[in-house]
Amino acid sequence: MKHFFYSFVLLSFLSCKNGVKSEKEETSNIVEKKEVKEIIQDETTESPQVHLKSFDGLADTTFIRLADFSDDFAYDMRYATENNFLKAKVYECAECYTRVKTAKALIAANKDFMDNGVKIKFYDCYRPNSVQYKMWKIVPNPQYVANPVKGSIHNKGGAVDITLVNMEGEELDMGTDFDFFGKRAYHDNIDLPQEILDNRKLLKETMEKHGFWSIRTEWWHYNLASASNEKIADFKWDCE
Repeated sequence: MKHFFYSFVLLSFLSCKNGVKSEKEETSNIVEKKEVKEIIQDETTESPQVHLKSFDGLADTTFIRLADFSDDFAYDMRYATENNFLKAKVYECAECYTRVKTAKALIAANKDFMDNGVKIKFYDCYRPNSVQYKMWKIVPNPQYVANPVKGSIHNKGGAVDITLVNMEGEELDMGTDFDFFGKRAYHDNIDLPQEILDNRKLLKETMEKHGFWSIRTEWWHYNLASASNEKIADFKWDCE
């Protein structure tokens, strides 16, 4: 009888112990499942998508913010800083606006560039005529700044100052920085390392293929031929 009693107590103890263990295991499993679920949710949660705008219904002459229509470009809007030949900030904020037809040509050109593992980086885009007056006041020299009375294609929304970067954002070597006014920046200067000549050739030939033309003294400047006859504008974008 004693033996039976001790056996009963032992079995009851083991049963309770196993019950406690099962409870702990169940709680542990619930926590683990919760953690796994949270990890899966974290991994599958997508960052907010950028909804790009469409050109549908827009006239070719309409001014648009380029970043609203493509997220494949890079930007370093120098005239919204003091890092330019003027040594002055002449834009209130850094934005790249162009007319619709210029934007379409830029997006098409950029697709070709991306096929070669690079993309466009902007230094300057559309420039309000009032900003042209600011620049002229600082440097009243037509060799460096277009006379605002006559204006430039920048003021018409048809000119851009650009370079190329790789897909990690590193600039290709073009031989000089933006706004370097000297013979080393000339397109017809072939006394440069082959890598630089190849980079400039890629930039120039691709842009020309999409309706842009360059100026001899600045490797970074491109004008859309079909924008040459547009009116000088003083449209100003809002700065948040």
